[in-house]
Amino acid sequence: MDDVATTIIDILKKNMKEPSDSIALDTPLTDLDIESLDLAVIVFDIEDTFGIEIPYNANEEVEDFSTVGAVVNKVNAIISEKKASGATA
Repeated sequence: MDDVATTIIDILKKNMKEPSDSIALDTPLTDLDIESLDLAVIVFDIEDTFGIEIPYNANEEVEDFSTVGAVVNKVNAIISEKKASGATA
């Protein structure tokens, strides 16, 4: 597991009512008992931690937030895009 994944799991645990030690990349977010308001806080926390903006619309981007691994992949993609655009600017 990479640093991004570890950090995201830590952020999830911090914002869960009953954190679990068994969060894996294939864990569905629906299994983590995260309420929609908590998910918004988690998204903001991830954005602040990594210095990125995550486009999120609960009605349109469900696949990007289906599992912990999907969130990690989305964040890694945004970080890569940011680095690429920063390198060419």
